[in-house]
Amino acid sequence: MVRGKIEIKRIEDVTSRQVTFSKRRKGLLKKAHELSVLCDAQVAAIVFSQKGRLYDFASSDMQKMIERCEIHRGEYFGAQRLQKQQYVQELKNEMAITMDKIKLLQLHCRKLMGQDLYSCSVEELKEITTKIEKSLTIVRSRKIVAQREVLNEKSSLRQMFEEQPLWIQSRSLESEKSAPSYSCGNMNLSDVETDLSIGLPQSRV
Repeated sequence: MVRGKIEIKRIEDVTSRQVTFSKRRKGLLKKAHELSVLCDAQVAAIVFSQKGRLYDFASSDMQKMIERCEIHRGEYFGAQRLQKQQYVQELKNEMAITMDKIKLLQLHCRKLMGQDLYSCSVEELKEITTKIEKSLTIVRSRKIVAQREVLNEKSSLRQMFEEQPLWIQSRSLESEKSAPSYSCGNMNLSDVETDLSIGLPQSRV
């Protein structure tokens, strides 16, 4: 008959918990002994009960195995500690190099602004002069381009305000099309005489 899986959680009943602890502790120590015999391995198991009672098993001297375990732990954690220290030192070196670069850039900027020039040689001063002249040329060319763009924008705005807007033109065309044509039969409005005369009408010749 197949046994069902037991849910692994804390047993609430005190008696059942004590019985389970006793059974599984004996099974654990038995498996540790079998592992040491079958595989020729050094095995040690230490168990503390809920009340603090000690149960242990060692395939050889327990004290020597504990000392060996401490040595192994020291080597393992010592290697990790050394690796962390090396990593931190590398970060510090990179930080120092970066700070030196920042200081050089700040000094270079001050020299370009005309400050701290007393420590410059003649060649450095010539180089700074060349860089400043190139920068001035770029700034002036950019200024000319910007001025041209402003003038073009002004002219386009002026033309926009001087010309009649399209919506006014379209509205005038629509009014001309919708105006009524006063015609009577075959008589056009242009055939009607509009002269004003005082007195009797003169006979037409």
